[in-house]
Amino acid sequence: MNFQAISIYPEIFDSYFEAGILKRAKEQGLINFQAHDLRNWSTDKYHSIDDTPYGGGAGMIMRADIWQAALSDVKKESSAKKRKVVMLSASGESWTQAKAEEYARLEEIIFVCGRFEGIDERVLNFVDEEISVGNYVLTGGELPALIIIDSVSRLIPSVLGNRSSLFEESHSEAGVLEYPQYTKPPVLEVDGEKYSVPEILLSGDHGKIAAWKKANRKQKKS
Repeated sequence: MNFQAISIYPEIFDSYFEAGILKRAKEQGLINFQAHDLRNWSTDKYHSIDDTPYGGGAGMIMRADIWQAALSDVKKESSAKKRKVVMLSASGESWTQAKAEEYARLEEIIFVCGRFEGIDERVLNFVDEEISVGNYVLTGGELPALIIIDSVSRLIPSVLGNRSSLFEESHSEAGVLEYPQYTKPPVLEVDGEKYSVPEILLSGDHGKIAAWKKANRKQKKS
């Protein structure tokens, strides 16, 4: 899987790929990531990439011509046939586990990471999808891009050490969350109160444990 992101702050992505599962996946060649600085496509000496909005209003709008040039050049860097260009946007389709599974079958994802008041609406002519990661507003598209990269990467074969963990986790079934998890110590005592692991999980009876896990799966709250 090849991930590319276009941003005015490409350095934001650096640390996330230098730790944990994504670092290992990148080192093993299971995923690749490259961030591009949108200012490289600026056409003036100030490296500006935005301007005031037509019709008035607060803030600055990122220019469509600069985004179009950037996307055209970045697309040329890869021969991927199964590819999506994704704009991160508050008005986009909600990101879900089902979308992550769909995206995990792609060869490449290119992320359009906006800033300021927003991106000129005409850029939508050059992307495949708008995606929102929640009903709230962020300062830029970099964090949503990382959320998507993380949730997609872990579905790629060999990225997780134990792939079987995918099948019982939260959202593997729509609207259903994983059962509670426990580890040592079997009894946690704090200020005279004892907090114990359910006895059935300590019983060694695999049939009863499986039934307990199924019965204790949670329904997602709306």
